[in-house]
Amino acid sequence: MEKPSVSPRDEGCQKLISDRLKRLDFTIESMNSGDVSNLWARKGSQSPHLSYVGHTDVVPAGHSSDWKYPPFTPTIADGRLYGRGAADMKASIAAMVTACERFFGRHHSFNGSMSFLITSDEEAVAIDGTRVVVDRLMQRSEGIDYCLVGEPTSDKVLGDTIKVGRRGSLTCKIIVKGKQGHVAYPHLADNPIHRAGELIEKLARKTWNDGDDVFPNTTLQISNVRSGVGVDNVIPGILELTMNIRHSPVTSVDSLIDEVEHLCQSIGIAYDIEWYGFSEPYYTVKTEFAEVISAAVRQKTGVLPVMSTSGGTSDGRFVAKTGAQVVELGPLKSTIHKVNECIDINELDLLSEIYEKILELMLVNSSTSSTPLWKNKIQTNLLNLVTSFIQPITNRGVLYLNQVREVRSGALTVLGIWISDQV
Repeated sequence: MEKPSVSPRDEGCQKLISDRLKRLDFTIESMNSGDVSNLWARKGSQSPHLSYVGHTDVVPAGHSSDWKYPPFTPTIADGRLYGRGAADMKASIAAMVTACERFFGRHHSFNGSMSFLITSDEEAVAIDGTRVVVDRLMQRSEGIDYCLVGEPTSDKVLGDTIKVGRRGSLTCKIIVKGKQGHVAYPHLADNPIHRAGELIEKLARKTWNDGDDVFPNTTLQISNVRSGVGVDNVIPGILELTMNIRHSPVTSVDSLIDEVEHLCQSIGIAYDIEWYGFSEPYYTVKTEFAEVISAAVRQKTGVLPVMSTSGGTSDGRFVAKTGAQVVELGPLKSTIHKVNECIDINELDLLSEIYEKILELMLVNSSTSSTPLWKNKIQTNLLNLVTSFIQPITNRGVLYLNQVREVRSGALTVLGIWISDQV
């Protein structure tokens, strides 16, 4: 955390990670692209292949004087670790590295393989980071079965929310054209700020009712409006407006573009428009891996995770295109990208324990077969789980009803919600 790895710089963070993973016999590869540092580290070559995805880059800290402690001087105070990247997401990477150190220290043989995909290009444009690594892996037919993204997903307490998908995102810049002139002679000018008033109002009121049980509605937010030449007696010639749309998979990118451009045309303004920053939505339909993570969280914390698709984008979208089951679990998100970003020290230790439990459930064989430990324990506890199925639903209310889809393959779809403490 003391390394000021503002995106896309890594500043040596990945070397610290790779040095520790080398001691665990991980094979280390650098897959750098442009100014971006990418680390690919893998141990084992068999399936199932579990990959941890994270990033070492952070957003700018802003003015250091606004922080209680210097943002790039990790400081422990009041039971919390303060510093840029504490929650998003250097502490999460540390939690998984130390989980691997304990796990592989005890398990010299295991079922499958484990890898790390770490980039320094997540917080910015995300062009030369995880996307590049995934493309190279696909070119050499190196698949990923399960992907754990360590982004901060928790809401109120550690583990209360895991992400099984994300909405798509696209950004738009609209330049409203006018005619520059003196404020005393408005008839000789054309004020783009006045022209843009109706546009801003209609964009702000725009809604979509395309949400469902999995994804929230598509939303539009104006993030920047710029105009003027810096003095108060000049009518500006242009106004620049930037907005972002977070969209459900139900609504296509093409239809969103058509709607916005039709709105601009209907107002009758002169404008230029540019679309960029396209991020595809993803959703993990299969629930096998989510069940494992829910079980690990439940055992270590007693918390019942909610499966969510809310929030911003993540690099999980790049891995999802490989067919991997992608689930995100990390620390509390309440301080990310803020002044005085921090993480509770006890929760950091607990997160590492949860990660270690996930490794155990996914990669440890039972004593009598090659079936992963979590599958055997699910079969063993199935009868008890099914007999107690109705009462937990009644007690926990509507919030968890939308997570109960079906009983299939001899196990509950969201088994981690009711799985016994012995799993």
